[in-house]
Amino acid sequence: MSSAERPDPLLNIGQVLDLLRPDFPDITIPKIRFWEEKGLIKPERTPAGYRKFSDRDVDRLRYVLKMKRDHYLPLDVIRDHLDAIDRGLAPPQIDEVVPTVPKVALASDGLPAAESFRRTDNFRLSRKELVKIAEIGDDLLGQLEDFGLISAGPTGHYDTDALVIAQAARELAEFGLEPRHLRAFKTAADREVGLVEQVVAPVRKSRDATASARAEEAISEIAALSIRLHATLVKAGLRRL
Repeated sequence: MSSAERPDPLLNIGQVLDLLRPDFPDITIPKIRFWEEKGLIKPERTPAGYRKFSDRDVDRLRYVLKMKRDHYLPLDVIRDHLDAIDRGLAPPQIDEVVPTVPKVALASDGLPAAESFRRTDNFRLSRKELVKIAEIGDDLLGQLEDFGLISAGPTGHYDTDALVIAQAARELAEFGLEPRHLRAFKTAADREVGLVEQVVAPVRKSRDATASARAEEAISEIAALSIRLHATLVKAGLRRL
């Protein structure tokens, strides 16, 4: 067989991640495995059971990631698109039908920066929109609300935070973590909020005309630092496992 006829070498899952992460930094091994279970990709298996991915598999993953990121399409719809492509058809044109989610301000290490705690968007979603964009079931949303992890605003709409929490809960569910398990995160967050409140309370009580602005600045800075500390402590703890 000539070099022109020789098929491209198959890739392991780590190599696939290296190819996709520059454009899709949130790609993970559990996501790839989940999409395989859903029939979106069908990598080959070695006798030992290891996945081996072809260029076609990588292209399909790119399509899935792009459709989810840019158009918030459900997996069932994406599967239909891929089936059409497999049959030699062109997938349908996708129009933007939902608002773009505001991006969180991140520091160079990927952790939220102080700017991310200064809310500037008026992003609002209906219950139906939240369920669709986050790709969760109404039952999961109900559980998240029951455990105090998500709540609608005065108008009955959900904000950016609710969307991020719903998406995170969906991905954690793939590891077997249910909303009842996530209540511990809410309790810890409430304690951190209480600590920040104690620090800024004296500033807010000041009669200085800039007191409110200084308090908001302090809240943002302390929040970013607390997240950095929390993340680092978790990382250090995991290294001891």
